[in-house]
Amino acid sequence: MAYPFFSLSKSHRVAPIDFSAGAVSIRVEAVPDHGMATIWDADILIWAASQIVEARDAGLRTSRLMMATPYEILTFIGRGTSLRDYRRLKAALDRLQSTTISTTLRQTAEGRRHRFSWINEWQERTNHNGRPDGVEMIVPDWFYQAVLDDALILTIDRAYFDLTGGLERWLYRLVRKHGGRQKDGWRFDFRHLHQKSGSLSPFKRFAFELRDIIRRQPLPGYTLFTEIEYGGRMLLAFERSPACGKPVDGLVPSGTRTIVLSGTRGSCYREPKQGVTHGNRVENRALNLESNEESNFEERRRDVQKLIVKVGNALKVTSGDKRQTLDRNASADTPAARQRTPTTSSGDRSGGAS
Repeated sequence: MAYPFFSLSKSHRVAPIDFSAGAVSIRVEAVPDHGMATIWDADILIWAASQIVEARDAGLRTSRLMMATPYEILTFIGRGTSLRDYRRLKAALDRLQSTTISTTLRQTAEGRRHRFSWINEWQERTNHNGRPDGVEMIVPDWFYQAVLDDALILTIDRAYFDLTGGLERWLYRLVRKHGGRQKDGWRFDFRHLHQKSGSLSPFKRFAFELRDIIRRQPLPGYTLFTEIEYGGRMLLAFERSPACGKPVDGLVPSGTRTIVLSGTRGSCYREPKQGVTHGNRVENRALNLESNEESNFEERRRDVQKLIVKVGNALKVTSGDKRQTLDRNASADTPAARQRTPTTSSGDRSGGAS
């Protein structure tokens, strides 16, 4: 969930994603006809994962072959059910099938890479009148095995499907993986987030969008903060938001949808979002060494590099001062310098004595 597997923009992207951090490397490639699968297309994979988990928990036999009607998929992911929405669903399936991923993630042997597509194949079923009757798809084994591993599956808030921005959707998936229940929350520096997102935006634009997300506080269940370390490094910090009030039975706040999908919790009034600052806290949080190893390692590596540069510059200045001192001493000891040095005559000495 936290790695750059999808395009964060709805625009047609063909440029590949190349990511490497430690032993993990990821390359995502797209074809010009369909473009790269987007983070909105990944909602279909969330639906597929939920179906596999639900069947497993019910004691049913699970399979990589999935069958459903477009209506079931679209309503699950909070989309409309018009003809245009159905066509968009088919386009999303094409992008998921044509996008290929090559990664060392979750490979037991060192240097081994797994190559797959998000959907191995899919087909459309029609009834005897030629009307769409459903879709069949086969998910890859890499995805299927990850879904069956409880340690790799996390629940998400249904408000996730209402997030409109690609970056904020990716941030939510990221914080669900790293946030956990740590007392002091979690943090990443801006540049590491830029690298890990796979975004094509320049860093300055990416940082501007991050600050705007912090201002708006759109992530359900989490509050975002900005921290600045000594030296000016910008950090993005997360904390769990206080739980909302008690569930309200039989009452739906104005402006919300009246249909609640099965399996969701009752609606409740949410407290106002927290601002950028939280309480009276003025100091930065301590490093979260357990869930933030990559970012901590990256931060410490940069600190060491800056320290090396700083010490090197100091040594250059010191050696330069010593060289200038030696040059002055050497020039003062030359015969010409000694001739220019004034001496006291014997008459002066005697006059001074009397």
